[in-house]
Amino acid sequence: MLHLKLETDPRWVNIAESNLEEILTDHAWCEQKAATNAISLITLNSEYTDMVTDLLELAKEELEHFQMVHDIIKKRGYTLGRERKDSYVNELYKFMNKGGNRLQCMVDRLLFSAMIEARSCERFKLLSREIKDPELAKFYYDLMVSEAGHYTLFISYARKYGKDIDVDARWKALVEFESEVIKNYGKSETIHG
Repeated sequence: MLHLKLETDPRWVNIAESNLEEILTDHAWCEQKAATNAISLITLNSEYTDMVTDLLELAKEELEHFQMVHDIIKKRGYTLGRERKDSYVNELYKFMNKGGNRLQCMVDRLLFSAMIEARSCERFKLLSREIKDPELAKFYYDLMVSEAGHYTLFISYARKYGKDIDVDARWKALVEFESEVIKNYGKSETIHG
């Protein structure tokens, strides 16, 4: 369903488990950035009423996820660390069309968002299956389901409003690009790392 070309090496879960405070902190900030991304899409494309409505719900859900992760951090006696850059996302951003018209930029932003959700979903699925902590296994399973829905939402709007753009070709090119980017990751206790 996610159409990712390269799956995460399952050994990444061992790296994540080696520092749960770090993976949870990184995850919390990923959720915050996802909410911010949805709000930015709304701000830049407010004329698409149906998309705005759905992205408002998505932004609220992402903030709820941020709170859920923060609650787990507090419950375990950890501290929410400082926000950090997501190198994977920054590299993926290089793919986006910066010189196109407004519609092309919106479609690329939606596809970029779908890709991040797809990779997060894939990582959450792996965590839900492989992590030894039963509470976190269930937590990541539930989030995997949610992320799959977000992926679908972004892809659907790219296709709906990108009728004059070959969205499927653009998505395929992004999948290829991401497969090269992700080869450099899976070695740190971060969601995309």
